[in-house]
Amino acid sequence: MNSYKVVNGLCGGNVKQDGVILIVDDDEDILVAGKLLLKRHFSSVQICNQPENIPRLLSEQKFDAILLDMNFGPGESSGAQGYLWLEKILEIDPQAVVIMITAHGGVDVAVDAMKLGATDFIAKPWQNEKVVATLSSAVQLGRTRTEAKVLRNTNKMLAEVSGANSGQTLLGNSTAMKTVFSLIERTAPTDANVLILGENGTGKELIAREIHAQSLRSNKVFMSVDLGSLSESLFESELFGHKKGAFTGAKEDRVGRLQAANGGSLFLDEIGNLPLHLQAKLLTVLEQRMVTPIGANLAVPIDVRVITATNVSKQDLSLESKFRQDLLFRLNTVEIDLPPLRKRCNDIEVIANHYIKLYAKKYQKSDKSLSASALAAIESYPWPGNVRALRHAIERAIILSQGHELEPIDFQLDPTPNQAGDVVAPAPISLSNNAVDNDDLNLDRLEKSAIKQALQKHHYNISHAAKDLGLTRAALYRRMEKHGF
Repeated sequence: MNSYKVVNGLCGGNVKQDGVILIVDDDEDILVAGKLLLKRHFSSVQICNQPENIPRLLSEQKFDAILLDMNFGPGESSGAQGYLWLEKILEIDPQAVVIMITAHGGVDVAVDAMKLGATDFIAKPWQNEKVVATLSSAVQLGRTRTEAKVLRNTNKMLAEVSGANSGQTLLGNSTAMKTVFSLIERTAPTDANVLILGENGTGKELIAREIHAQSLRSNKVFMSVDLGSLSESLFESELFGHKKGAFTGAKEDRVGRLQAANGGSLFLDEIGNLPLHLQAKLLTVLEQRMVTPIGANLAVPIDVRVITATNVSKQDLSLESKFRQDLLFRLNTVEIDLPPLRKRCNDIEVIANHYIKLYAKKYQKSDKSLSASALAAIESYPWPGNVRALRHAIERAIILSQGHELEPIDFQLDPTPNQAGDVVAPAPISLSNNAVDNDDLNLDRLEKSAIKQALQKHHYNISHAAKDLGLTRAALYRRMEKHGF
């Protein structure tokens, strides 16, 4: 035992560091000597003389480092038992830091153990200073591994959260949407930059998220930045980051969005609103694939896929006075044009049914469906706010509806939307053929007669009749209900 006695005042005296150590050896002298030595330097030291107890001990506590003998039992020298228990420990805890204890002549065996996952080895008889130094390094390594695992799990969770869409999804069977889906499918597996064009509310961010979800970066972060909401003064700080003291109010280092999205996808919404002088700075970063935080001297390499979107028309983007063409060429390797909802009316029913189920569940309502008149009303409405407006209208209808079917009145549609498909005053229709008495000026009867004549003229084709009357389909359905058609 004299070879393992504790020397007073080693490595800074009695100063301890946080660390939980486990010593596994069948030699009681080594266990006692090791515990006497290490408890002066670490917060907790446990000993075990029977390796069969290792699984139980690992289930009861997390050890920062494990000292494991290579051989158990008289005459053993092959190291086979050490290999066996090293393997079992790493099966239970792949992050475990294991230091092998070996006889002086068994260094080659210990080296083989390191190839199997051991962190280091200590030869017997040991030197106290070396044991403490080795264990101190091992404890720090264990902490680093644990922190790295937590960080990976956190990043994984953040990636999942950043990719979530809160029940929103891309829906549609129209030819236009099938084209969009095809573009996503072909583009997503590449790292090509994508520019998404479309009116407000068409679902540009959903397209960006779907591209990310189908890409090779899907397990990394999806970072979304609304450039339209960023002031010019915050643009560089938000995207590029800054160092502490770089400007008034910079009290600590800040990682920019480009660095935060490293390895993943960066979605820049409303890119068309970016001023020209800031477009130049963004172009430089994208060309060099390097970003320099404000106040820093060194540029940091970045690996991000850039997806952008704008509601600015393609014609306006082509104007040099509004948008840098060299930046546009950098962004629109692939261009996806998302059509407005009014140009894909066939998709309205499937979108509506999706959100009806979603909001009925959210507000704990019974199953609801669209009445024929309600479906006709929302299919004929121009939806100036596109899918976003339809979604909000359905949410409102679910809240207001009192029956099992949603009716047109539940949607509270604006009779005069300010976009294509505007409701206009009814066009004059001839009231010949004795539809009504020429002297009858009752408005209700005149309206009923005009509707009847238009329906008969167009063989009850609602779209054609509504157009002839100068109404939307929704307005015509409301009037048909009013007059009992």
